[in-house]
Amino acid sequence: MEKGRLEAFSDGVLAIIITIMVLELKVPHGDGWEVLAQQWPVFLSYVLSFVYVGIYWNNHHHFLHASEKVSGSVLWANLHLLFWLSLMPVTTGWMGENHFAQLPVAVYGVVLLMCAVAWIPLQYTLIEANGGKTSFLAQAVGGDWKGKVAVAMYLSGILLAFVAPWVSCLLYATVAAIWFIPDRRIESRIKQ
Repeated sequence: MEKGRLEAFSDGVLAIIITIMVLELKVPHGDGWEVLAQQWPVFLSYVLSFVYVGIYWNNHHHFLHASEKVSGSVLWANLHLLFWLSLMPVTTGWMGENHFAQLPVAVYGVVLLMCAVAWIPLQYTLIEANGGKTSFLAQAVGGDWKGKVAVAMYLSGILLAFVAPWVSCLLYATVAAIWFIPDRRIESRIKQ
């Protein structure tokens, strides 16, 4: 199967996710700083989620760029990832509207965790479709320490949300910062 349709569909879904998130931002009623200050939790949750969607889009792009073909398994794994990403607007809005309350922060963490978990089968099905364990893509992925650290931090954040939601948010932001730094594994392999 050619990968072009998968790329186009995924790009479209991710663009819609970002559009839905930005449409949830409401125009402040008033012209003072105090009106903007009331909106900071909503805006902050939007920024965090925008960064996350951007990270997934970027990594998705690199993986597909390094792949020559896709399989039916890749299509289903991709849909699995997109399902969890499509929940980002709802959990983002809920968390921001409720000023980072315990349950919304925990549920937001569950969605982040499930996105990370859904990335794993996508990664492995793409590797299998492109030559298996000895493939260029498998070598570029390596041990995937960022993915393992992310899962551990999401689990910690989910549990801590019921005690200290701000600590959870800091953990989620730390994971985003770790992934925000460009991952050069695939790019460096392509240059070789």
